[in-house]
Amino acid sequence: MKNILLIEDDTALRENTKELLEIANYNVITAPNGKMGATMALKFKVDLILCDILIPELNGYEVYAILSKNKKTRDIPFIFISAKINSKDIRFGMNMGVDDYIPKPFDEIDLIKAIESRLAKFKILKENVSSNRIKEEVAIIHNLQALKEYIKRNGEVLEVDKNDIIYEAHKIANYVYFISHGIVKCYTIDDAGKELITEIHKKTHFFGFETFKNEATHIETSTAIEHTVAYRISKTKFHQLLEENNELAIEFAELLSDKLATLKFQLLQTAYASVLRKTTNTILQFVEKMENNSKDFIIISRKDLASVAGISTESFIRSLYTLKEEALIELKGRYIKILDLQKLKNIR
Repeated sequence: MKNILLIEDDTALRENTKELLEIANYNVITAPNGKMGATMALKFKVDLILCDILIPELNGYEVYAILSKNKKTRDIPFIFISAKINSKDIRFGMNMGVDDYIPKPFDEIDLIKAIESRLAKFKILKENVSSNRIKEEVAIIHNLQALKEYIKRNGEVLEVDKNDIIYEAHKIANYVYFISHGIVKCYTIDDAGKELITEIHKKTHFFGFETFKNEATHIETSTAIEHTVAYRISKTKFHQLLEENNELAIEFAELLSDKLATLKFQLLQTAYASVLRKTTNTILQFVEKMENNSKDFIIISRKDLASVAGISTESFIRSLYTLKEEALIELKGRYIKILDLQKLKNIR
């Protein structure tokens, strides 16, 4: 329902016009003078303004002058309703930028049609401006770095704490996500209720784009491993950006190719590598994803590590103690510290 602000000092005319517009399915806000009218236009969400010219406090021209200088109200369609109508008045108002004049006494049908026409024109102009702005923004997004900056400027900000869910498996996949700060894990739950981590995402990573099909659902759940700040844009918008920018689409395709290669390697490791090798690969993977100095402690649950490795928590813990006995790592509660990075990389 559209909101119309009616500024009119004649009480009977103001109430009759309000009733007429409400019957036509408009929500009407009224003001008896120009000063109050200008205040209400700034205070409330208004879609169109009907204003008499000869009103107390501030006249109609003064009200329009004030509102046309304010960013919030300058584009609102503005129609004068007045008995003070001659060619000079019309020319003066049109030069100011007023949308229309309706003489008193006015015909009810003429008033409704004038309102509908101005609202329709405003909608078309707004859509054209929005479309042009989108084209201008899209035109400059030629690579992934520009895409990241675009999402930071225009995306919705999500701030989540450790263990908070970002999206759930089987829910509609409407967004593509970009991590500004933090770490996120994506995982599924098998029939036995075991958590299987499929990917770990860190700062500057995109995720959540398993498919571009409409009404597609997520195949996994996404949860923050630590306090995380991310941005998201709609899948439709993301798809449009790729369509409009060939260079960006190619670079993103290369990113997907690298991602598939990594997933293939992890799958082969899970299938054929030794338990000890799976354990060391997982530790090294977390060091890389968490941008951790190898001399620092890694703080992460054994369960998450075992899930990424694709082995039981018990087997993973046994492997950790084997690495500890060989002086490759140090264990202190939930903390893991790498003592010999090169030897750890050479584990077979």
